[in-house]
Amino acid sequence: MSQGFIYLDYNSTTPVDPRVAEAMRPYLSGFFGNPSSMHRAGREARAAVERARAQVARCLRCEADEVVFTSGGSESNNFAIRGVVEAVGGGHVVVSAVEHPAVLEVVRALERSGRIALTVVGVDNSGKVEPADVERAIRPDTVLVSVMLANNEVGTIQPVAEIAGLCRRRGVLIHTDAAQAVGKIEVDVGRLGVDLLTVAGHKLYAPKGIGALFIRHGVHLEPLIRGAGHEMGLRAGTENVLEQVGLGAACEIAQREVGREGPRLAALRDTLYTRLEEGLGDIVVHGDPERGLPNTLSVAIEGVDAGLLLTRLEEQVAASAGAACHAESVEPSHVLAAMSVPTESSLATVRFSVGRFTTEDEIEEAARRVVQVAAGLRGERGTDPSAATGEVVRLTRYTHGLGCACKLEPRVLEEILKELPRSSRREVLVGAETSDDACAWRLEDGTVLVQTLDFFTPVVDSPRQFGAIAAANALSDVYAMGAQPLFALNIVGFPIAVLGQEVLREILEGALEVAGEADIPVLGGHTVEDTEPKFGWVVTGTVEEADLWRNAGARPGDLLVLTKPIGTGIWATAAKHGRAPAEGWSQACVLMRQLNRDAARLLRDARPSAVTDITGFGLVGHLHELLSASRVDGELVAAAVPVIGGTRALVASGEVPGGTRANLEHARAWCRWATGLTETDRLVLCDAQTSGGLLAAVGERRADELIDELVGAGLDAAVIGRVTEAGEGHIDVSAERHSPKP
Repeated sequence: MSQGFIYLDYNSTTPVDPRVAEAMRPYLSGFFGNPSSMHRAGREARAAVERARAQVARCLRCEADEVVFTSGGSESNNFAIRGVVEAVGGGHVVVSAVEHPAVLEVVRALERSGRIALTVVGVDNSGKVEPADVERAIRPDTVLVSVMLANNEVGTIQPVAEIAGLCRRRGVLIHTDAAQAVGKIEVDVGRLGVDLLTVAGHKLYAPKGIGALFIRHGVHLEPLIRGAGHEMGLRAGTENVLEQVGLGAACEIAQREVGREGPRLAALRDTLYTRLEEGLGDIVVHGDPERGLPNTLSVAIEGVDAGLLLTRLEEQVAASAGAACHAESVEPSHVLAAMSVPTESSLATVRFSVGRFTTEDEIEEAARRVVQVAAGLRGERGTDPSAATGEVVRLTRYTHGLGCACKLEPRVLEEILKELPRSSRREVLVGAETSDDACAWRLEDGTVLVQTLDFFTPVVDSPRQFGAIAAANALSDVYAMGAQPLFALNIVGFPIAVLGQEVLREILEGALEVAGEADIPVLGGHTVEDTEPKFGWVVTGTVEEADLWRNAGARPGDLLVLTKPIGTGIWATAAKHGRAPAEGWSQACVLMRQLNRDAARLLRDARPSAVTDITGFGLVGHLHELLSASRVDGELVAAAVPVIGGTRALVASGEVPGGTRANLEHARAWCRWATGLTETDRLVLCDAQTSGGLLAAVGERRADELIDELVGAGLDAAVIGRVTEAGEGHIDVSAERHSPKP
C-alpha cells in the first residue's frame, strides 16, 4: 500500500498475514513435490496438505476428513449446491434473498435449466432471515436450504443453528456460506448443525484462489471436477500445496486470536461511526451492528452519491458501495433492496470493513477524509481537498458513469414519447417519431434547419480535453444528418462549489478549440448546479432538403460503412481505473476528439441512403436503429469492424463499462450472434462510444471508391456489413472473414 492509503475494505479481501506468508515460503521455493507421488518429495508435500487440512478442521471444530480443499468460496458454493442437486437428481431448493451471487446465480441457473424448483425467502429490515419463513418454504421435495452465516454487505449474522435444527427435523440438507464469518467470529459446525459450510481463504488473511468446503460425514455430493482421486475422490486436480498451507496457517491464527480480535474490531467500527455521525450528522446504519459482524459498518450518508464519494476517495481510503462485486453497478444492492431500503438511501450507502491491521489512528484519519469529501459533495464550499492541496483535478473522479454510458436506455424515452402528443406541423421533417439524435425543420425558403442537443459526464480527466471531446460529440449528430453547423450553445451541469470556476473555464476553452476547427461561434448557453460535471452543446445547422440524411432509408443490397474504430468506452473505463496502456488510450482520445466533418463531406458524394453516428448505444445498438427505421434486416461481419488495438485484452481483464453490458443485454432481442463469437467479441461490438464514427448505408457501386477516399483522408474506415432484406431491424453477426457483399 502507498503511504497514507487507508484500507477499510476487509470484507472485499484481506492482505496475506506475514505469518501466513512465512508458513508458505518453503513450499514456494523448496518443497515442490506432487502429494500423489510415493517418493520423499511427494510424502513431504502430502504431509503439508494433511497438516493444513487438520488446521482448517480445528478452526471449524470438525474432523479433518470432512474438509475438502477448493479454489475459493465461489467453487465451494457451487460444489455444495450443484453437488447435492446432482446427487439426488434435482428437487426443490430454498435460499435467502441476501445471499452472495456465488449462491444466487448458481440456483438461478439451475432453475433456468429445469434442474430445480427455487424459493427465495425474504429478510426483515435488518437483513435477518426468519427461521419460520424458511420452515414455511420447505416442501416434501426440498433437498437443500442455503442461508449464509454472515452477510458480506451489512454484517447481519443469520440464525443458522435454528434453521439447521428445523431442516434436520424435516430431513433436508443445509448449507451455509461462511466466507465472511470464518476469522471474524467463532465458527463451530457442530453447534451450527450444518451439513455443508463454505470457507474462502482470502477473507481471512490467506491468499486468493484457495478455499474449503466442510462436508459432514454421510452427506453425498456429486463431484464438480472429475479426474484422478484427489481430495478423497471429491475434487480432482493436483493439490495446490502452497496455498493450502497458507489457508491452514490462516485458520490456525484465526482460531487462536478470534476471541480477542472481535472486541477490538467492534471498538474501531464504533469509533468510525461516531466520527462520521459527528462530522456529517445525517447518516443511517444498515443491519444490526450489535448482533452482526464486529468489523462491518454499512451506512447511508444522506445527500451523497456513494459511487462519487468512493471515486473521490480511491487514492486515500478503500471502502465499497455495497459489495465489492457490485463496484461497477449504479443499481441498488440486492441486499439493501431485500431489506426494503429506499433506492435513494441505497445509492448513498458505503460499506466500511475494518480488519487485523487497522489502527485507531487510521480510523480517525479515514473519518476525517470521508467527512471532508462527503461535505464537498453535499455542496459545502471550501471542502474540496483537491483545491486545498493544489492537486491536479481528475474529472472522472467526480462522476458515476462515463460519458454516454450514463444515458437512459433508448426504450425508456421511446416508451414515454409514444404516450405524448406529437407535432403535426408540416415543417417537421425529423422529430421524436424516429431515433435520430437531431430534429429537422423546413424553413420557408426550402432550407432545412437541423438542431441537436448532446451532453454527458467526463470520459477523460483533463477538463480542457473533456470540453473538446464533448463538443466534437455534439457536432457529430449534425454531421450525421448531412448538415453544416452554424453555431452552438453551451449546456452545463457543474459542482461549482466543489470544483471551482477555473475548472469550468478550462472545459469551455476546450470546447472553443473545437468550435474553431468547425468554424462556428459559441453564442452562450445555460448552466445548473449539479453533483457531477456534465457538459455539451446545443448545435444548430442547415442543409438543403434534398441532401438531408436520416437513419431511415437503407435498402437491401446496401453496404454498411463505418468511419472510425470502436472501443472508446472500454478504453475510458480502463483509463479511469489507471489500467489503460498509454498508446491505446492516446489513440482513443484522438478518435473521440476527431470531428466527423471530413467523413460527412466525403459521404455526400456517395449519396448514402441512411446515416447515423455511433455513440452511447454502441455499434450494434445504432445499427439496429438504422435498420429498424428502414424496415430492413442486416448482416454485421465482426472481423471487418475496425477496433482500437488492445481493446479485447482490456475486456478480458474486466475493463467493461456498465453501459456496454447494458447494450449487450438490450441487443439480445434482435441480434443473432454466430456461434464462433466470444463474449469479448460481443461486448466490443456493443461498447458505448463517445464521439464515434458515422455509420452509412451506401450502394455497392459507390462503396469501394468511398472507402479509398476515407482512408486517403486519414480515416480508419471499413465496409463492415450489408443490408440483407426487408425486415424489422434484426442483425446477424457473423464471425467469418468474408467480404460483406451480396
